[in-house]
Amino acid sequence: MARTSVTFDSAGIEIAAHLYTPDTPAPGPRPALVVGHPGTAVKEQTSGTYAQRMAERGFLALAFDAAYQGASGGLPRGLEDPAQRVEDFKAAVSYLTTREDVDAERIGLLGICASGGYSLTATGADHRVRAVATVSGVDVARQFRYGADGAQDPAVFQALLDAAAHARTAAARGEDAGVMPVFPATAEQAGALGGEHGVEGFDYYCTSRGEHERSAKYFVWQSVDKLASFDAFLAVPLIGPRPILQIIGERAVTAWMAIQAHQRATGPKELHRIPGASHVDLYDKKQHIDPAIDKLTDFFTTHLGTTS
Repeated sequence: MARTSVTFDSAGIEIAAHLYTPDTPAPGPRPALVVGHPGTAVKEQTSGTYAQRMAERGFLALAFDAAYQGASGGLPRGLEDPAQRVEDFKAAVSYLTTREDVDAERIGLLGICASGGYSLTATGADHRVRAVATVSGVDVARQFRYGADGAQDPAVFQALLDAAAHARTAAARGEDAGVMPVFPATAEQAGALGGEHGVEGFDYYCTSRGEHERSAKYFVWQSVDKLASFDAFLAVPLIGPRPILQIIGERAVTAWMAIQAHQRATGPKELHRIPGASHVDLYDKKQHIDPAIDKLTDFFTTHLGTTS
């Protein structure tokens, strides 16, 4: 398996990506996957892990940094713009169609966490995508509005909108608008704010387990009002008759979002649970990733074929 650094354009923004290519010979162009990362993450973290593992199974896989994040271009840094995030997926598909080693008729999307929601939106509107799968998939806009477990007090999001409005005013006056930190200073504080899910997120992003220097761990405040009315699952009915696979952890507090997306799907669909796994367990824990990779391989082999 070889990893190559590549770039492509997404609405005028240069996107940085890693292209993972199987080291086994192929008689012709390969089926290919676009792999998207969680919010605030980068391609060197869990999306790169999944891209590498799928390349080992025979798929050409492209893991990219979203615009405004990681090694990709775009200002302000740390912006989570749902429209641009969806465009990034479509631009990645466009890039793959230009490659001679890719079969343009056999391209799929794989979205992890926030990219799970964005990949569903992109697939709904882009008929070049033949199949879509998500791992720990969420609609990050829903998560902002209702919390990871769906039980957040509505006043919390209203307060975030207040802060976002103040930040826009500050920026208009030439003042420092600041940023919205995603993680507190300690695991204990993360637990107080987000329970076990908060602790697991902190442990992955803020310790040697998964931390990366380009993973910003914050959003600029205008991300909040851009997400306010976004619905990642609105386009799900448009995906059918193309197939959807959603992989979730059995213990994931975020699973309710994948269930909502599953209920909206009109074509072939499967909601697959990994026993014992939480949302974040599926980022990097081998005992949970291995069965997820097996399931993804079966799914994409069925719907995209193999290199033979």
